[in-house]
Amino acid sequence: MNLKHSLSALNKLRKSHSKQPGLFKQILHSVPVICNANRFAQSYQEQLPNGAPLKQPGENPLWDYFQNHTQGHGIWKWEHYFDVYHRHLAKFVGKKTDVLEIGIYSGGSLEMWRSYFGEKCHIYGVDIEEACKEYENNYVSVFIGDQENRAFWNDFKDKVDGIDVLIDDGGHTAAQQQVTLEEMLRHIRPGGVYICEDIHGTHNRFSAYASGLVDQLNSMRDSQFQSAVHSIHFYPYMLVIEKHAVQPKKLNAPKHGTIWQPFFKNTINE
Repeated sequence: MNLKHSLSALNKLRKSHSKQPGLFKQILHSVPVICNANRFAQSYQEQLPNGAPLKQPGENPLWDYFQNHTQGHGIWKWEHYFDVYHRHLAKFVGKKTDVLEIGIYSGGSLEMWRSYFGEKCHIYGVDIEEACKEYENNYVSVFIGDQENRAFWNDFKDKVDGIDVLIDDGGHTAAQQQVTLEEMLRHIRPGGVYICEDIHGTHNRFSAYASGLVDQLNSMRDSQFQSAVHSIHFYPYMLVIEKHAVQPKKLNAPKHGTIWQPFFKNTINE
């Protein structure tokens, strides 16, 4: 890192400290723990029993579609993504579903999502290239704009009531991914799923941002974020956020039963 980048990083740290000194202190204390986790993961080794190969996922129509798609509009995906897709998106198959894919490229994935979700789905594609307008048809609507532009998303939300599935396969910069998540998470309907692809790199800034969301999901203070977000999942190069279908009012931990810590006689309820 050169001097210019170092000074820029220090300036950002100073601003963060001035805005939320308490939170900054907590995060600073977590840095050694994060370093320990990195060292553990880098040195981790595991051998499958008897050298058995990893098994391919079970029945997966998305994987079958991708494997059989050898001509036509191009689809470019990491192979391990298809198990993640099917795990989180199968519940929408055959239902009325609004899907947003950011990053149209050659248009092949628009056709794949239509084949997977069925005739009741409508697909919204977003791309910065004007030429992608040619992919529009009766079940695909294309919006041209910059996903890092909040005004673009405000315009999109004015025209589209809500989204059930969001797949960010766009520009892949941390800034683009962060703006998209911040602007669109509220626009994803209850029970909806957000997926961000290609967050690879050991110190990916968007992955670090998403880790901060995990901290808030684990907060002991009930928040609207916890009421909206059911779970956050990390996979290699991929982030998935699922929203609650029915928002809980608060997180509870009630006690059920009559006997507690039986190894202490004086705590047994008689």
